[in-house]
Amino acid sequence: MRHNKHHASLGVTVEHRRAMMSNLAAALITHGRIQTTLAKAKALRPFIEKVITKAKKAAGKAERKDAIHLRRLALSDVRDETAVTKLFNETVKEFANRPGGYTRIYKLGQQRLGDAAELALIEFVKAEDVGYTKSKGKRAAKGKKPKVAPAESAPAATTETVTAAPDAPAAQA
Repeated sequence: MRHNKHHASLGVTVEHRRAMMSNLAAALITHGRIQTTLAKAKALRPFIEKVITKAKKAAGKAERKDAIHLRRLALSDVRDETAVTKLFNETVKEFANRPGGYTRIYKLGQQRLGDAAELALIEFVKAEDVGYTKSKGKRAAKGKKPKVAPAESAPAATTETVTAAPDAPAAQA
């Protein structure tokens, strides 16, 4: 049974997965963007966004002990002290006004030669990037003209009916 399955296992043990997510997160924090497989990028996104949220909460805390606690929680996830220091001191300032969606995944067209895995690029979203806006609904068709209210200047409708168009192809038997 698949009870309590909240994330992809990526074909490795739990310990290996935690170490892999920690290493990928440290590389993402250090470099700002990394290339990996699509499955790993999709698994990394919620992992790193939770760590960034801890950093944002720590920046907003008034007492130092609360900020240290959140830093230690982040350090238990991302086991690279220099990456966590960079995240808490520098990178978190970019996300101060952003309510979420700190990362972006681009699917790359090529596949890896060795195992034909789909490749992806995961990167941090810049502070000034507004992203995509969701559509409000259907758009008006380009070819249609807006309906004009009946006015006195409109010509009267004719009663002629057209039986067949001259361009229409003949029916085949």
